[in-house]
Amino acid sequence: MGRIDYLHDPDAPPANSVVPSVVAFVQNGAGQVLMIQRSDNGRWALPGGGHDAGEFISDTVVREVWEETGIKVEIIDMSGIYTDPGHVLAYDDGEVRQQFSICFRARPIGGELQTSNETTQVRWVAPTDLADFDIHPTMRLRIEHAMDASRPTPYIG
Repeated sequence: MGRIDYLHDPDAPPANSVVPSVVAFVQNGAGQVLMIQRSDNGRWALPGGGHDAGEFISDTVVREVWEETGIKVEIIDMSGIYTDPGHVLAYDDGEVRQQFSICFRARPIGGELQTSNETTQVRWVAPTDLADFDIHPTMRLRIEHAMDASRPTPYIG
C-alpha cells in the first residue's frame, strides 16, 4: 500500500484517523544509525510502526524493529513525542492519518540485517552520511532530537 506524506500543505486531505506509532533511533557500537528504506514511499526512515491493542508500547518498539530490520533491540529511553496536526499520511485505502509518533532510543542486542515486506533496504548509516539520504523533514527532526542525548527532557510537539 502506498502512502503520501503531507506537511503543512493546504491541499492535504483532512485526517480521518490517529494511530499511536513508534520509531526507534538505534545506534550500534560504532555510532551508526539503523535506517530503513520504506517500501510504501521509498524514503529512508527510522524503523517503527503502529501500536497494537494488547501490547505495551515498549513491546511495539522491539517488535517493529525486529520485523522491519532483523535486529533485536532493548530500549534506552524516550527522545520525543510527535503529534503535529499539519503532518498527515494519506494511504491508498483512503485512510488519512494524523501523525502521532513516539521516538525511543534503543541499542542493538542481536540479530542480522534483513529486509521485510515493509522495507526495501536496511543499513547502518554513519550520522555524517544521513544528509545524503531522502528522509522526510519530520523524520529528520526525530533523528536530530534522538542524536542529542544531552536534552534534559523528551521533545513534546
